[in-house]
Amino acid sequence: MLLETRIKANASGRPGPNAPTGDYRRSWTHEITTSAMSVEAVVGTNKPQSRRLEYGFVGADSLGRIYNQPPFPHVGPAVEEIRPAFLAALGAVVGD
Repeated sequence: MLLETRIKANASGRPGPNAPTGDYRRSWTHEITTSAMSVEAVVGTNKPQSRRLEYGFVGADSLGRIYNQPPFPHVGPAVEEIRPAFLAALGAVVGD
């Protein structure tokens, strides 16, 4: 949930992407699954523009439209911000 929240915050304007309607921010969700020996969490969006916003895009798309869109990283920086807290919590669980 912390990662999802940080991604949404980063996608709320520069240096991340502008999200004037909030539709893109609202599309980010998380899903947690557990089994006897594991816990898996997936944070993601179903919006097709997510990769283009994160990494940028130069060239023609499948419809022939030409783009020169710079990257607006919002996922990568969120992961790096959350990483220390995640690793600390993981270390506490497994007992360093």
